[in-house]
Amino acid sequence: MNPPDDVDYTLLDAERIPAHIAVIMDGNGRWAVLHGKPRALGHKAGIKGVRELIRTSSDIGVDYLTIYSFSTENWSRPRAEVAGLMELFAATMAAELDGMHEEGVRIKVIGSMSELPRRTRETFERGIEQTRHNTGMTLVIAVNYGSRLEIIQAAQALALKALQGALSAEDIKELDECGFAEYLQTSDIPDPDLLIRTSGEYRLSNFLLYQTAYSELYITSVLWPDFDRFELCRALLEFQSRSRRFGNVGGDDEQ
Repeated sequence: MNPPDDVDYTLLDAERIPAHIAVIMDGNGRWAVLHGKPRALGHKAGIKGVRELIRTSSDIGVDYLTIYSFSTENWSRPRAEVAGLMELFAATMAAELDGMHEEGVRIKVIGSMSELPRRTRETFERGIEQTRHNTGMTLVIAVNYGSRLEIIQAAQALALKALQGALSAEDIKELDECGFAEYLQTSDIPDPDLLIRTSGEYRLSNFLLYQTAYSELYITSVLWPDFDRFELCRALLEFQSRSRRFGNVGGDDEQ
């Protein structure tokens, strides 16, 4: 497959590759409908995009890649679809684990794995354990994850420490944003520089609400199964064209 004419790889600045990319992979179901296929086949088609995203991100020097695989709200989908997704997660991890391990990828999971089916949970646990000492890109899989719940649990952990006497009222009063972030599941991960969402939807869908406060957002109408390395390149070119100010007035283009 040749890259589209409007993608110029020479324009990518290797020194400005985002350290952390987060992706909301949306549109599998719509892709299936457009192609006259069952939704389950849309999810299977999306695996190719996940594989290509991981490989390309690792190759270009991304340090952290977070993918939104399954939200706490996704349990409300039809039972057969959820069961198929869980089986797909397990089968994909089992098939891809050795290859990711050889490439030095480290796997981390955020969300609650305790509610996952046994096979799915054990496959994720095996991936975490097998790659725990790897020093390449960290792949963060958000599964059974909801950002509001994560923030609530962080506040509960703080309250519990206060009740146990490990934190004083003064300690809590002096807690800053970084201090609170230590109680989140992403405490050992830098905030995303770039958040990509496919399928043209303009919402965060309860994903990394605290962590994406100053992330650059890239929304594309491309459905997830059609998102490939060339679409990723477009997102990176757009990212590199922006001046990140983090709430400040000045920027590279202002004196």
